Amino acid sequence: MSETPFESVVGQVRERVTPDDDERERLRAAIDALRERAEAAVADLAVDADVLSVGSTARETWLAGDRDIDLFVRFPPDLSREELESNGLAVGHAVLPDGHEEFAEHPYVKGNYEGFEVDCVPCYDVDSASDIRSAVDRTPFHTSYLESRLNAELGGEVRVTKAFLKGIGAYGSDLRTRGFAGYLAELLVCEHDGFRELIEAAADWSPPVRFDPEDHGAATFDDALVVIDPTDPERNVAASLSERNLARLVHYARDLLADPRTDLFEPRDPDPLDAAAVRERVSERDTHPVAVRFDAPDIVDDQLYPQLDKSLAGLEDSLARQGFDPVRSARFAADTAVLFVECGVAERPAVERHVGPPVGVRDHARRFYETYADDDTVTGPYLDGDRYVVERPRDHRTPESLTQADALFSVSLGPAVERALESGYDTLAGEAVAELADEFGTELARYFDPVP
Repeated sequence: MSETPFESVVGQVRERVTPDDDERERLRAAIDALRERAEAAVADLAVDADVLSVGSTARETWLAGDRDIDLFVRFPPDLSREELESNGLAVGHAVLPDGHEEFAEHPYVKGNYEGFEVDCVPCYDVDSASDIRSAVDRTPFHTSYLESRLNAELGGEVRVTKAFLKGIGAYGSDLRTRGFAGYLAELLVCEHDGFRELIEAAADWSPPVRFDPEDHGAATFDDALVVIDPTDPERNVAASLSERNLARLVHYARDLLADPRTDLFEPRDPDPLDAAAVRERVSERDTHPVAVRFDAPDIVDDQLYPQLDKSLAGLEDSLARQGFDPVRSARFAADTAVLFVECGVAERPAVERHVGPPVGVRDHARRFYETYADDDTVTGPYLDGDRYVVERPRDHRTPESLTQADALFSVSLGPAVERALESGYDTLAGEAVAELADEFGTELARYFDPVP
């Protein structure tokens, strides 16, 4: 029997994303050498610890060409956090002499070995995932759980799933992406027993959707997708997944079933817009974008992007309350960071109508009237029906006026963003946002030509 178009596409993708024997051998050799270094470093410590490989390379679900190795060093749970960190960094620097320290919940060492990107992470050797003392303590339990359930065939299905999620822009649990973590993808494949089965199910999902692989049953969550962690019944593995990325999977699952094709498995970056193209898009849309640009805070992405999101929401809400009708917004970050809000209204009248209480509410009405009766800057008070009304000068006639210092710092901002803004920022409005194209041409292309 001949292959269906869906089977043909999946077969091509599986062949592309499956590591060949040479890549597997190079990875195994690298992990063995790194583990030997780690175990030698552990032997010099005054505490016991063991070393294990975790993540997709340990579970045989990494994609061909991926160059990531995660090495965990497990320490006794009675060790203090300070001792965990100091001993963990000592091992990390012994494993990766040219590595550098990064910080998640606690510091770890990241570096390069033979072309592989390596994370050497300390954690506690707890009895169960319910007893964790830091978030990374769960990871060894995830690896153990999936190693007992994934065979070579399902591992191949996981690879295809990860390639699909990458292709549609919904892969990665970092707080910039808020997509599907590798562990979440693996659990969903196991739950549905294959890629096609997952896609067919996802095409019919109507959130909230819930899965409980080990029938823990008790915990409840408000998230759109709930996958109870098999190793920790109080945790939703999909907690960081955004509703948008869940909807993206549903949309593209339907698209793939209707029109199977390999390009859905390939990440797509649009051609960047240059300044002239940005000016043309703004002119065509006849909107009034405003952008606040500042030096990006020197913090890790998982701290930066939630703060950018909070700050953008605060700015957009303030623009909406002032009547500038935001159409859409975005945040960008590289060397600089940008809060970008496209407004439907470029300028408001010099006055705004302010309605007071009904005259019949005596005390409130009297206070309102007396507040404005001798104010030469307002028109009124006068009566409209049974209410006092004044027309007073508007605080902000343009969106860019609202980004001036006093008003901007009254917006709800992330603390690191606020500190960066205090050091200085630029406001760009209208076609002047084209200045962003040199640094954010690709991001602006995605903004002005959005896809699901």
